[in-house]
Amino acid sequence: MISSPSQANRQDQDYLACFPLGCGHSQEGVCLLIQFGNYRLMLDCGVDNLDLLESGSVAPPEVVFCTHAHPDHVQGLLAFHQLFPSVPIFASEVTCKLLPLYWPDLRVNFCQSLNWRSPLKISDNLIIELFPAGHLPGAALILLTYTNKEKSHKLLYTGDFSLSNFQLVEGLSLQELRGLEPDVLIIEGSYGTARHPHRRQQEKQLMERINQALLDGQNVILPVPMFGLGQEIIKLLRTHHQFTGRDLDIWVDGTIGPACDLYLELLNQLPVSVQNFAQHQPLFWDDKICPRMLRLSTEIVNSHGDPFILITDDDVDLTNYWSLSNNPWLILVAEHPRTMVNLHFMEEREDINIETYLLSEHSDGRNTTQFIHNLRPQHIVFIHGFPNYLADLTNLEELQNRYQLHLPENGNLVELPVSDGFIHPLVSPPSCYEGEINEQDGLISINLSDFINQDPRWSRFSDTGLVEARWQGEELIIKGVSQRELLRQNNSSRMVTDLDCCGSCRHQKNQRCWNQNSPLYGFRITPNGYCPVFEV
Repeated sequence: MISSPSQANRQDQDYLACFPLGCGHSQEGVCLLIQFGNYRLMLDCGVDNLDLLESGSVAPPEVVFCTHAHPDHVQGLLAFHQLFPSVPIFASEVTCKLLPLYWPDLRVNFCQSLNWRSPLKISDNLIIELFPAGHLPGAALILLTYTNKEKSHKLLYTGDFSLSNFQLVEGLSLQELRGLEPDVLIIEGSYGTARHPHRRQQEKQLMERINQALLDGQNVILPVPMFGLGQEIIKLLRTHHQFTGRDLDIWVDGTIGPACDLYLELLNQLPVSVQNFAQHQPLFWDDKICPRMLRLSTEIVNSHGDPFILITDDDVDLTNYWSLSNNPWLILVAEHPRTMVNLHFMEEREDINIETYLLSEHSDGRNTTQFIHNLRPQHIVFIHGFPNYLADLTNLEELQNRYQLHLPENGNLVELPVSDGFIHPLVSPPSCYEGEINEQDGLISINLSDFINQDPRWSRFSDTGLVEARWQGEELIIKGVSQRELLRQNNSSRMVTDLDCCGSCRHQKNQRCWNQNSPLYGFRITPNGYCPVFEV
């Protein structure tokens, strides 16, 4: 008999354990059975093999929670529902609406929706709450709180998450989770300790590669999963400055089209910027505004020989498309794919090039550790990633010295004893912060992680909400403007508006002269001072 959460320490009201049916290693899905006090729960059901549940070797859960609509987290849900139709299955509202596309012949949606940030009492002792996880519209972090007498224990499961803003979904917000201090954090480690360029840089590189291929006369084909990456790339192509207004066809085939239709039905759940864009022109399906986005039509494609872009399913036979055009082909395959793209046609063909691109869908190692330090859990259970990537995370000294780390295997019970005397580690804020630069409509914005506002200096820096920027060599220095400086500048400007003096000179900054030709260069000056090299 296999040891499982339902068969161990059931009498212990504070017992917490994890029994993985699928850890998400390599190409396998994620499915975790959790014993939380007296309750048996399932987190995601991304495995096809449910023999242990069907045979009774492992007791079925009393409730199932699904994080998001990618196959490696949901592909076993229908089979589970058919085995145990009375067990409730919960997910976010968006996920509940995306799931039926996997089973189009099923007339009843067996998944019940939960609202964001609205604690739901599942039983007298158990509360669940969902938080947006980034990664995919509807993707959720699941917070479980179990109360026994006067003690409460928390388990947080990330599913797949990302801190970066995507085109069609905002990144996970650390602010509302900071200091949560769960007893157990079950977290994905898809990219291990790897560090990636910022998302906007990845998008820029992909657009430049596609643009160059089209200029070289190549058709570009991108095999993608049904949800997520394909819609992100389409939105990029429709809005990126290298493609807006360009006489270009974007053809969509397979399940990607119906998935786009579902996104349109869920437009009010997408970021406000996307909703605003959709008010001026269609988000998808547009045969008038260039670049055009159309469902694949062989007759129309064959009517001219211009290069085009084709977005289709990642599990189709790509050789079916070669007859569409005599142009050479560039096939762009995502790094770290969830499913293996069918590339059996890689025999010697000079007109086909295959390359990979990075458009990360998960948090990299840097953001993963930042997320952990903000939550400060007792136990960390790493899942979802190649075993060597997850091992890299568990070998990080900054994690080993602060937390109890676990790297589970399928079919092996992981017990997670909770210590009331656990001292949560103190994590010093970093001295260097990385961010993203966005340019839009003549405005430049610099986005930094809100981790920066934990530094006690932040309140002084952001006192007025105003900053000054100046170049220092190749570096751009940003300085907060204090109330005192703002008042002094306002008074000085009123005093010297009409005088040719230091206060109105273009070289005066922060009451110092920065004109190298002036005898006052570098010195603190008074607003009514004057020198021969005064300039407006």
